[in-house]
Amino acid sequence: MSEALSLRDRYLALIDEIVQNTLKGKISSQEQVYQMLLKGVTVDTGEVFELALSDRISSTQQHVNTEKDELKQAKATRSLRAMKTIQGQWQRAQEQNKANSAIASAVKEITTANAEGRLNTFLRVIDPNQKYPLSLQQLQQLSKSLQPFAQANSDLQQISDGIIRGLASWQRLQDHLVSWMYEQSRESLGFGGIPGERGPWATWAKQVKSELPQALFHTLALEQSAIEFAQQHRSLSLGDWVEMAIILQYLQRGLVNWFDQQAYNVQAGSKLSISTFLTFAVIWSQLANGLGESTYYGKASSQVLLQVLRTFTQRPYFPLYGGIFASFSGTYLRNALSYLDEPLRRVEGTQEKARILTLLGYSQRALGQYEPSAQFHQQALEIARNAGDHACEIANLNHLSRTYVAQENYAEAINYSQRALILSRQAGDRTGEAYALVNLGYSQVMQAQQEAQLEAETYETAIHYLQQGLTLSERLGDVQSKALCTSSLGISYLVIGQPQTAIKYLEDGFKTAQIAGDLYLQGLNLANLSDAYYHLQNQDKAIYTGCLGMYLLNQIGSHEWHKPARLLVILHRQIGAEAFLKELQQHRSRIISVIGVDGYDHIPQLIEEYRQSL
Repeated sequence: MSEALSLRDRYLALIDEIVQNTLKGKISSQEQVYQMLLKGVTVDTGEVFELALSDRISSTQQHVNTEKDELKQAKATRSLRAMKTIQGQWQRAQEQNKANSAIASAVKEITTANAEGRLNTFLRVIDPNQKYPLSLQQLQQLSKSLQPFAQANSDLQQISDGIIRGLASWQRLQDHLVSWMYEQSRESLGFGGIPGERGPWATWAKQVKSELPQALFHTLALEQSAIEFAQQHRSLSLGDWVEMAIILQYLQRGLVNWFDQQAYNVQAGSKLSISTFLTFAVIWSQLANGLGESTYYGKASSQVLLQVLRTFTQRPYFPLYGGIFASFSGTYLRNALSYLDEPLRRVEGTQEKARILTLLGYSQRALGQYEPSAQFHQQALEIARNAGDHACEIANLNHLSRTYVAQENYAEAINYSQRALILSRQAGDRTGEAYALVNLGYSQVMQAQQEAQLEAETYETAIHYLQQGLTLSERLGDVQSKALCTSSLGISYLVIGQPQTAIKYLEDGFKTAQIAGDLYLQGLNLANLSDAYYHLQNQDKAIYTGCLGMYLLNQIGSHEWHKPARLLVILHRQIGAEAFLKELQQHRSRIISVIGVDGYDHIPQLIEEYRQSL
């Protein structure tokens, strides 16, 4: 107790000294106060100093409030102002102390780690998911602090050099972080672009000076896989890998921060943030795959991948009900989410893992991989339930319902949608309830069709559930659930022989899926629109919507592109090759506005590819 009192008295004396020197004009800058605090207050006794300062401020404030003499009051006011300066500089000193402590701890961890685990230790130290992640300046300081422990060409020297080179490259790239966006239309905003010419990778390749990241950007700009790139660079140095890691991590964080701050369109911003997380996660997964997932750099790449995904799962816009997004484009990313499977197998059951598995399950269903989809969702369901993540648990019940519909197991689909409906209402999860309603209605329609039930009441009850889901999704303003609701209603009306009503919902579903950025639902709505128009003998619109739907579904690797392709082959046969081509050419400008010239030119090849497979 006496030591504490002695320390308190010492700190009160320090405060009084700074105040008196300020009043006498001996302190001319806040920097002087800052340096006096660093010198006079020890790191581990900061609380004692804060209490002493708080007491002095309170007593001085009371003096200001009660003093009647103007001169004395003026002096007390100046003293109070000086104490406020001390308070501000103390907060700055505290931040610096925390930074110094964090860097000292990081240096100790890295330098004492064995050679095999040193890179993993470094990555753990710079993990953005830490409670107090290192700032850019602190990362620079970390590099400098490693220098005294490093020998020429040692691991520590390589890590230090890699940090410095990575940060230098990032500083060159900062001014060009989003400049590529203004080279392409807002409608096609994302990671696509003209291969090798436009888009982020081509822009960044021109700015970065280091050979390895420049080669990686060129590879991605040409829409080639990062796996082959990594296979060709397995002999890279530790410094090169660290530099590449720093560049990719800061590019990803910079883009996400920029998109998150786009007040002009919150939905577009979050959609592009989602795309960014997915794109960089896939690149890291491909690098791990190409470098060898059991190798030194392969394991490190997987570690960064999981850090990216953990950050992603904590975002409020993490897509529990979506997976394939419009700006997540480029042929090198087709089926890319499957690359995330293997690294996840090595992660213990956590809330983050459940959410990532949910995303994978949805994406696998979109690709037509129903068994893997069900397995992902079952695993996610169990983990989410154990973690108490009700939203994720309900989402996976809904996803399982949809997957069982795809497998034509309608009894199980109804079972899971009913469970999702009960749990969502218990938990107050309105979004989950909207999905459960639409899944229940959709499952019942498909089951009634399978069993050839003709009673109107059966379909009316099912469609009532769908309408309830749509009403709720509109009330919530949830674009993704509305896209699914309208799509499901359109398909249901198509099933019961009302194509005109189906078209109304399918067109709305397509537009809503465009806003949500869900490529799978866009393609699915167009494919079903083609079917509806065909039933109404509107060959013109059947060809237009069928070609677009076929292309979009093929681009994401969904086997469901065969459905519109089959219809297009039938139409081709019915009206003849010349008339079909003429119809297609009439829609050239409209098609190009959605999928570009290359997409338009690829349509006849897809039709022929399907014809050859018959």
